[in-house]
Amino acid sequence: MSQETLKNITQDQLMEDRSDFKVGDGVRVHIKVQEGSKTRIQVFAGIVICRKGCGIAETFTVRKIASGVGVEKVFPVHSPSIEKIEVDRESVTMRARMYYLRDRIGKAANQVKEKRLVDAK
Repeated sequence: MSQETLKNITQDQLMEDRSDFKVGDGVRVHIKVQEGSKTRIQVFAGIVICRKGCGIAETFTVRKIASGVGVEKVFPVHSPSIEKIEVDRESVTMRARMYYLRDRIGKAANQVKEKRLVDAK
């Protein structure tokens, strides 16, 4: 198959509402979890430390601190198991990947420059 054919096949599976967050933003990812015959929504909240790939293969990594241990999850952007992605706080970053957060401990592990709204006077 050619690249153009693959692009046409996957075009209808792309989700348009999933590209409104960037690296450094604090997000809450609502994931559908299947337990037996029941389905529930589980929330994974943290900071987006990277986005990779393009098209249907695009992924993003979210990092959070749980009980003093850093936890990272990689999510496909266009996955049907993701219900929605909420942006808690926007940030101003100078890098495309924020892997340096892995070396930080405590409160510094969650500190990213937040985007401030400027008051119009």
